[in-house]
Amino acid sequence: MPTDTPQAFLPGTVTLVGAGPGDPELLTLKAVRAIASATVLLVDDLVNEAVLAHASPQARIVPVGKRGGCKSTPQAFIEKLMLMAAREGEVVVRLKGGDPFIFGRGGEEVEYLESEGIRVQVVNGITAGLGGMTSLGVPLTHREHAHGVVFVTGHAKPGVTPESRGTDWQALATTARDAKLTLVIYMGVSGAAQIQQDLLTGLPANTPLAIIQHATLPQQRHAVTTLGDLTETLAREQLGSPAVIVIGDVVRGIAAVQLPRALTQQRSHAA
Repeated sequence: MPTDTPQAFLPGTVTLVGAGPGDPELLTLKAVRAIASATVLLVDDLVNEAVLAHASPQARIVPVGKRGGCKSTPQAFIEKLMLMAAREGEVVVRLKGGDPFIFGRGGEEVEYLESEGIRVQVVNGITAGLGGMTSLGVPLTHREHAHGVVFVTGHAKPGVTPESRGTDWQALATTARDAKLTLVIYMGVSGAAQIQQDLLTGLPANTPLAIIQHATLPQQRHAVTTLGDLTETLAREQLGSPAVIVIGDVVRGIAAVQLPRALTQQRSHAA
């Protein structure tokens, strides 16, 4: 595909489009073109309805709910819908919250469609962990405080084998501590108690932590706390899904937020 000409969205193809974390102004130009070109759009629950203003009035819009902790359209059914529409000659867009390749099951969908002979392309979107922290004026990496970032899911695939049952949080905690990494946990609210318990085996209880709900949307809410107070903060502030949990020293930089006492004391002792 030439890089100096716009990418085409053709009949009989599928494009996986990242709609970003919520704010419709964070769409890429390519995402807008893909949405406008679609004759069929399969839309996740977390996609802001304002994004659909870019769709053609003649386009068929099919809601295919995907939301953590709620009843969802089966993945296999969504894949069949995309396949059927593409084989009927439609210009298919699968519209996802965030980025299709960051916990968006984009890899599964590409593999399935390509195995059926369907041409697939992907348009990236801003992921919620990045969008949420940026909205608070804080980076995920920093030369002094965070030498890297790990995006990790807090929700294991149902029915997995014991060998692949989910994240080894204890090992990850040790790695994050030793390598100075920021942890960005998606879909971690429902399993927060176990995640907290396991991370505390390798990270101090006063490790800074932020919870960001409805990232980049007008109803966004957030709380700054410590790893030791994670579950207590979730309950007290009544924060729930969809939310990302960000853990690491970069959280100290959140402006206009009173640091929890544990962090303030830690700074005083360090001085």
